[in-house]
Amino acid sequence: MREAKHTKNHKLPSWVGALALWVAPLIFLGVFYFYPLANILGVSLARSSQSALSPFVQAFRSSSIQHVLWFTIWQALLSTLLTLLFGLPGAYLMARYNFRGKALVLALSGIPFVLPTLVVATAFNALLGPRGWVNLALMAVFDLSQPPISFINSLGAILIAHVFYNTTIVLRLVGDFWSHLDPRMGQAARVLGAGKWQELRHITLPLLAPSIAAAALLVFIFVFTSFGVILVLGGPRYATLEVEIYNQTLSLFNLPLAAVLSLIQLACTLLFSIIYTRLVKQLARPLSLQPRRYTQHTLNTWQRKMMATLLITFLLGLLTTPLLALAARSFTRFEADRGQHSQVHYGLTLDFYQELFINRQQSVFYVPPARALSISFTYAAITVLLALVLGFPAAWSLSREYDDRKMFGAFMNRFLDPLLMLPLGTSAVTLGLGFIVALDHPPLDLRASPILVPLAHTLVAFPFVVRSLTPALRSIRPRLRQAAATLGATPLQTLRHIDLPLTGRAIVVAATFAFTISLGEFGATAMISRPEYPTIPVAIYRFISQPGAQNYGQALALSAILMVVTTLGMLAIERFRVADIGEF
Repeated sequence: MREAKHTKNHKLPSWVGALALWVAPLIFLGVFYFYPLANILGVSLARSSQSALSPFVQAFRSSSIQHVLWFTIWQALLSTLLTLLFGLPGAYLMARYNFRGKALVLALSGIPFVLPTLVVATAFNALLGPRGWVNLALMAVFDLSQPPISFINSLGAILIAHVFYNTTIVLRLVGDFWSHLDPRMGQAARVLGAGKWQELRHITLPLLAPSIAAAALLVFIFVFTSFGVILVLGGPRYATLEVEIYNQTLSLFNLPLAAVLSLIQLACTLLFSIIYTRLVKQLARPLSLQPRRYTQHTLNTWQRKMMATLLITFLLGLLTTPLLALAARSFTRFEADRGQHSQVHYGLTLDFYQELFINRQQSVFYVPPARALSISFTYAAITVLLALVLGFPAAWSLSREYDDRKMFGAFMNRFLDPLLMLPLGTSAVTLGLGFIVALDHPPLDLRASPILVPLAHTLVAFPFVVRSLTPALRSIRPRLRQAAATLGATPLQTLRHIDLPLTGRAIVVAATFAFTISLGEFGATAMISRPEYPTIPVAIYRFISQPGAQNYGQALALSAILMVVTTLGMLAIERFRVADIGEF
């Protein structure tokens, strides 16, 4: 008793503990996000020939910029609606039924989300491009000389690719919450005479509204900041804010206007992030939630089995057919017939994979793709370590419930939570230039250092780690920590013996998520990576940028390898994922 009393008398103020959890994340964000961003924006605006406000006036008066902003908003809205339309039926299936292969379906649905844009664009090109499987089949069947489907450089390509990317968000976020809703509420309504549609309208949808809104807003954030999909699949006719920032920076060298557009995009992202964090908190409010073993059913009738089969076939067809087309294309060599009737012949080959390890040009600047694989794995391992070290204390703070006597901790969480999402909505071009400009002199002379790449990857992976760990930490019963404190355990001992063992699987999931995200990151990496240290996406881009079927085939082979590694990562996530909790 004396020892416990002595410990209590020397207990630090609550605000000290709340601040201590955020010290490392804040230092990291301050040094490697806010400092480079403020530096490049300040330099860009200072280059304006007129007043500092003139670029803002120019941006809002320009009809072309207004068109870009309007297109960015309405294509994001349309993409979000289509993603919900395709994702909600799948979320219902995942939430209410338990069937063999369910984890595999979820894992396959998550692969597109972590693949780089170049791979996705290549996959759609292999399926629906001018020399894609669909066009080749139609040309052969109907004896056509030109591809009948013009998919690339169209609005349809943009929308389908966005749905392809983001359907997994709806499946996971809405499906997870839906799977815990007590079915007895709907059963009570049915007993009172309500039909299925009345139950859906008055019971299910109001309860699901926060999760649907959160999923829709998260999809909107990712689509609003879309870059690679628009640039590669949309063509020159379409431009979002991110694409316009890229054009103004690297093509027109109009840094002041690019800085203004970056600030507009950043302000919108911050607003959306604040709304998103508020919606996510509503999901944690106490409702009549039940474990999945009480809410899920087996497919015990032929109607349910037929419905599930059709829905799964549709989802997997949408989410895996482009990837399968890419994999098949990487083992296929096409040859055109030079005769009177031009035909295309193809055969199986391993040449593209074998060429990955051969330096045909004997160039001293050539980096074997095998080395790009090892470099990517090294960067990903460093990213995992940094993201976990920074993400765990932030997630621990966000998982804590602060009462009225600990207003400082609650304020820190409410203020800092939305900031974690900002790197996801920041222009990769702007941030990459910020790294180059700001981190080029002591004590942070990192411009020529390879460590700059995993630091940039950590900015992207850090929010996902926090979102993966927070629900797991929040699920720990407070009585366990209180009992440990009563027995004299220090906060570090509580962390070691209670929090870490109970969140071990969530940590594995967060680490795997960070690993796969690092492997697929391209936007910032292309700006700051050194030529002798390319990652897999950068190597793919180099092959695509060079003419010739051989280079294109090597890009396909590398893309297929990256796709296999990503698939293994997503399978690991589903294997170790905590079944009853999760935000993604």
